[in-house]
Amino acid sequence: MHSQPAIDFRVTEVARHPERLSPIRALLADSGLGLDGDITLFVEARAGTRLVGCAGLAANVIKCVAVEEQLRGVNLSARLLAEVENVALARGHFHLFLCTRPCNEARFQQSGFWPVARSGNNAVLMENTPQGIERYCRSLHRHRHEGARTGAIVMNANPFTLGHRHLVEQAARQCDWLHLFVVREDASFFPFRARLNMVRAGVAHLPNVTVHEGSQYIISRATFPAYFLKESGRVQQAWSEIDVLIFRDFIAPALGVTHRFVGSEPFCDVTRQYNQTLHALLTPRIAVIELPRIKVSGHPVSASEVRRLLKTEQFSRIREIVPESTFAHLEAHYSAEVV
Repeated sequence: MHSQPAIDFRVTEVARHPERLSPIRALLADSGLGLDGDITLFVEARAGTRLVGCAGLAANVIKCVAVEEQLRGVNLSARLLAEVENVALARGHFHLFLCTRPCNEARFQQSGFWPVARSGNNAVLMENTPQGIERYCRSLHRHRHEGARTGAIVMNANPFTLGHRHLVEQAARQCDWLHLFVVREDASFFPFRARLNMVRAGVAHLPNVTVHEGSQYIISRATFPAYFLKESGRVQQAWSEIDVLIFRDFIAPALGVTHRFVGSEPFCDVTRQYNQTLHALLTPRIAVIELPRIKVSGHPVSASEVRRLLKTEQFSRIREIVPESTFAHLEAHYSAEVV
């Protein structure tokens, strides 16, 4: 019986050592994994000069955990997780997430992670505490308003347009109270704080609306871990199902949500498929109300059109499709850049 090799660990910061990504990429490929582009560091496990394991970190999300085939079953993945958790803690990330194939769920549970939601055989989202989602729901419960109809909207608002305002106004008119969540991740053209401020200013005239800062339980498609799902269709399905199931099973009950409102989607296939997932997984427990997108000059209003016009400095046309509060923000922050 051969003794196991001594394992040393080292931290590789991607920006400082891009040359180290080549063997990491090869090790991941041997495990059928890709390399997510937002990873900022890897913990490497090395037997002498040979890379035998790795675990990546993107903010507080653990990704790309892989072990050389010959060393699987000797607890190396657990040691890698412990090492990358220590690195995360040293950087101030105490609440950690990972997303993996369901077949790996038991292995990660043994290392102190608990499942939050699962997308069939595609993916399971896990966190390093058994109370994380319950704690978040308790914080939401403080904003609960009693009523027969409680609505919810989740939006990126990149930026907040007349279309967004129309959706919120129509939903607020149909509900006793409306909860509006702004996706938190800074993975958009406009940073989160700017989007949040534009939303708050744009709905300030509505007395029955609570604007919530998004959390990591309202998942951005741009930051969803996709390294273990090679087909884009499976990535989309896993992201949408996990996001909707968390909303259905945790967020909606905490706030007493009875209705989820969305705008129709004439442009983006991804968003249209997400709306279909909402209908499939929320009905009949929560009514899904899909409202037609408004048009200006015969064209549907979209945030992507605002971004396009902004890049070409067409402020007069932007003014036609955004509220005054949004226009004031855009003019203050972007017109000086193009003078």
